[in-house]
Amino acid sequence: MTHPEPQPLPFPLTDTPPPEDLEAGRKLFAGDVDFVKGVVAISGLPPADRIEVCFAGRSNVGKSSLINALTGRKSLARTSNTPGRTQEINYFDVGGQLFLVDLPGYGYAEAPVNIVKQWQALLKAYLSGRVTLRRAFVLIDMRHGIKAVDAEIMDLLNKSAVTFQVVLTKADKISKTEQERTLKQVRETLQKHPAAFPEILVTSSEKGDGVATLRALIATMQ
Repeated sequence: MTHPEPQPLPFPLTDTPPPEDLEAGRKLFAGDVDFVKGVVAISGLPPADRIEVCFAGRSNVGKSSLINALTGRKSLARTSNTPGRTQEINYFDVGGQLFLVDLPGYGYAEAPVNIVKQWQALLKAYLSGRVTLRRAFVLIDMRHGIKAVDAEIMDLLNKSAVTFQVVLTKADKISKTEQERTLKQVRETLQKHPAAFPEILVTSSEKGDGVATLRALIATMQ
């Protein structure tokens, strides 16, 4: 009796990049990384003269911590215990080669309604109209998995034809069993989103897990 070949998991974990890609990532982020500006309206965006990647995630997902770990700077992106504090699209120049873009945290119900509407309008305009945007990294807290508000952002990325990749944060905060439970939920959800990049990256800003891989992904993006 022959057994069918095991099928690969949909949305597998990102493999460790080859050494040359890891070195490209290390060199890119070992150079200058400078804050360019905070943007509160589409008219304030810098010239679209290089590729860019953006980071999106609900409030307190660990976005600022991951950006700081990625760039090797302790306070490049502001971290705060107050969810919803970042209300701008923050642009960072990475070695004069690309823009790293920190989007406002979303999904914080206690923010004023008018502020939430401004954020939503700004996000939609940015995601649908930025021709140099190569990939959106959607950060998901591994302790909680994908929430309804995350799915809304993913739907917007689908409609905007922007490729997005899920980056799971705070992996060190839960057990392996809990990690597998979250991965199952994430994989099932991503199958509904055509713009989803077919690999998932698991990270821990505190432990440094996945950071070198994320650097390599960004450095080798065309």
